[in-house]
Amino acid sequence: MDLHIQKTGPFQFDNSYARLPERFYELIKPTPVPEPKLIKLNRPLAQHLGLDPDILASTTGTNIFAGNSVPEGSEPLAMAYAGQQFGGWVPQLGDGRAILLGEVIDVEGVRRDIQLKGAGRTRYSRSGDGRAWVGPVLREYLVSEAMASLNIPTTRALAAVKTGEAIFREQAFPGAVITRVASSHIRVGTFQYFAAREDFQALQVLADHVINRHYPIALEAENPYLSLFENVVAQQATLIAKWMAVGFIHGVMNTDNVLISGETIDYGPCAFMDSYHPHTVFSSIDRMGRYAYQNQPKIAHWNLASLASSLLPLIDTDEDKAVKELEKALNAFNQLYLKAWSCSLRAKLGLEEEQGGDIELAYELLKIMAVNKADFTLTFRRLSDLAGTVEPENSAADALLGALFEDVGSLNDWLVKWRSRLATEKSDDRTRQAAMRAVNPAYIPRNHRIEQVISAALAGDYRPFEILTNILSTPFDDQLQNAIYQLPPLPEEEVRETFCGT
Repeated sequence: MDLHIQKTGPFQFDNSYARLPERFYELIKPTPVPEPKLIKLNRPLAQHLGLDPDILASTTGTNIFAGNSVPEGSEPLAMAYAGQQFGGWVPQLGDGRAILLGEVIDVEGVRRDIQLKGAGRTRYSRSGDGRAWVGPVLREYLVSEAMASLNIPTTRALAAVKTGEAIFREQAFPGAVITRVASSHIRVGTFQYFAAREDFQALQVLADHVINRHYPIALEAENPYLSLFENVVAQQATLIAKWMAVGFIHGVMNTDNVLISGETIDYGPCAFMDSYHPHTVFSSIDRMGRYAYQNQPKIAHWNLASLASSLLPLIDTDEDKAVKELEKALNAFNQLYLKAWSCSLRAKLGLEEEQGGDIELAYELLKIMAVNKADFTLTFRRLSDLAGTVEPENSAADALLGALFEDVGSLNDWLVKWRSRLATEKSDDRTRQAAMRAVNPAYIPRNHRIEQVISAALAGDYRPFEILTNILSTPFDDQLQNAIYQLPPLPEEEVRETFCGT
C-alpha cells in the first residue's frame, strides 16, 4: 500500500507533484465564492476516477468544485512555468487562475490531476483576477468532452459550477469554475521555466518526474532524457494529426499550452471548422494567422524545438553532441506526423491498403472542398454513405454530398477517381462504410451551437447545454432525432471569432 494515499474524504489523493521542491509551485488555497451551485457533474468520468458520483453531486462536492472547501488529502498549489506566446518569450507565467487540488489513481491505475480552473488569484496571476465566467467554462466542458469522445487525447471536464459572483470582462458575466482532469499539467513551458533560470538541478528533477510518470520506457534507454524527448515528439506528432483529421483548430499553441503527456489543453479560442479552408483562423488574438489550421504541424515542430533547447544540459556535457542528438530526434517529427496524417486521410476515404497516389487523391478532394467552401465534417460524413459503384439506387446519397458543393462537376470528377481506387480493394460497401463512419464524425461542437448554449445559460437555461453534451458523447452515431445538429450554421449564425475569456 502507498503510504501517501489518503483514505478519507471523496478523493484518495497521492500528490507526487507536491512532493517536488517548493520552487516548482506556490502552495495556495482556492478563493471561496458566495453562492456555489452545480451546473454539471461528469458521472462517467467520476466513476472512471474511482470517485463516488453521488458524493460529488452533493453539497460536499459542489463546495469542493467551487473552491469553498479543500478536501482531505489535498495539497492545493499553483504550478510555475514560462512560455513563448505567439513567439514572444515570457519568463514567468504559471497558473494564474488554476489550482491543482491533487492527484488520484483511476480504475486503470493511471495517475490523474484534479485541478480547479477559475479558482482565484495566485502568485502567477499578474494583472488577472484569477476567475472564469460561465461562457468559457461551458465551452471547455463541451469541447474537451467532445474531443474525448472523438478519441483524441485531451484534458477532461469533471464538473462545472456557478459561483454566484459577477466576473467583469467587457461587461459583467456570471462566474464559474471548471474542474479539469489531466494525466498531468506539466508543459513545455515548465521545462523552459527552469532552463531559463539555469536551474539545472530542478530541470533534472522535473525530467525524472516526467519519465517516471509518463514515459517509464525511457528508463531502459541508453540516454533516458533523450528518450524522453523522442517520446514527446512522437506523442505530439500523433496528436496534431488527430486534430487535423477532425478539422480542429487549437487557436493558441503557445509553449505553455503544450502538455508533455501529449494531451490537448486550453480550450479558449479553439474551434472546429465549418467550411474547409487551410488558412482558417478563429482566435480573436491571432491577428497574423500564426496558429491557422494548416500551420499547426509547423508550430508543433517549433514548440518541440523550444523543448529541445531546454533539455540541452541534460543530454550531454558536450553541447555540440547534445545539439546533434536533439536535432536528430526533432527532425523525426515531420516523418512521424506525415505517417499519422496519411493514415488518417486513408481512413477518412475508406482506403484500407496503402497505395501510391492515395495522399494526392485526398489532397485533391481538400482542394475542391476549399474552392467550393464545402463543410469539412459533413463532406467526409456524407462520403461515408456513398456506394463504390454508380447505380440509380445510389443516386440519393451522391446528390446529398453534391449539395455541399457549388461546382458539383469538380466533385463528380473526383468521385470517379475515388471509386476507381476503391475498386482495387476487396472490401465490400457495408464494411467500408462502417469503417468510414467510425472515423468521420456526424457531430462536432460547432461554434454556433456553443454560442447558443452560452446565450441560453446567461438567461438561466442550461437545457441546451445538457442536450449538446449528450449529442457530442456519441459523435459517430447517426442520432437521426438530432440530425439538425449536424448542419453547419446559417449565414446569420456563423461565428467568425472565438475568445480566450481571461
